[in-house]
Amino acid sequence: MNASERLIVALDVPTADDALRLVDRLAGRVSFFKVGSQLFTAAGPEIVRSLVARNLRVFLDLKYHDIPNTVAAAVKSAGGLGVSLLTLHGLGGRAMLEAAASARPEGPLRLLAVTVLTSHDEASLADIGLAGPLSDAVRRLARLARDAGIDGVVASPLEARLLREACGEGFLIVTPGVRPAGAQAGDQSRLATPAGALSAGADYLVVGRPITDATDPAEAATGIVREMESVTA
Repeated sequence: MNASERLIVALDVPTADDALRLVDRLAGRVSFFKVGSQLFTAAGPEIVRSLVARNLRVFLDLKYHDIPNTVAAAVKSAGGLGVSLLTLHGLGGRAMLEAAASARPEGPLRLLAVTVLTSHDEASLADIGLAGPLSDAVRRLARLARDAGIDGVVASPLEARLLREACGEGFLIVTPGVRPAGAQAGDQSRLATPAGALSAGADYLVVGRPITDATDPAEAATGIVREMESVTA
C-alpha cells in the first residue's frame, strides 16, 4: 500500500455538492474519504453511494453507541453501502462490540472502535468519570475491542505506538489529529505530524482542515503524501 492510499481526507462539509466538488479537486491525489456526522446528516446514504460509484473508498465515521441489537443492524446496513471502514464507540462495551463484529458482512468492511476522542485531555476525561492516565484508558478500550473481534481502533497519534505494542501488527490503527508542521491545531488536543503518526505505527491518517481549508486542496494533499513517503519509502 503506497502512501497516498493511507491518507483519508475528511469531508467535513455541509452539503453533498460541497463534498463532491472537493472530491473532484482531489481527483488523482486522494482515493479514500471520510463521511462523518455533519455530511451524513445533511446528505444521507446517497453521498456514500456516490463516492463508492466513483470507485473511491469510504470511511463512514458515525461512531455508533447503542444497544447491541441496534448497532448490529446498523453495521449490516453500512456493509450494504459498500463502505470500507466504520466506527463505533469502544465505550459501548463488550456485548455491543461483539454484536457489531458478528454482524459484519463478508467483503471489505472493517470495524473500528473509537477509544478516546482527540479533543479530550485528562481533565475532560475526569469530568465524565474516567480518572487516571489517558493512555491507560486508550489501551484498555483498544484491548477490549480487539478481544471482541473488532478490526482496529481510532486513536490519537500520540497513542499509536503504545497501541501497536499492546495489540500487535495485524490490528488497524487509524489516527485523526494529524497536522503538517505549522498548521493550526483547531479543536484537537493530541496531535502529530503525518511523518510522526506513521512512525508511531498508524496505518491510516485522517486529515481534514489542513487540506479542505487550503487554497489549493490538491497541493496540500500532495505535500502531506510527500511527508508520508519520507517515512514509508
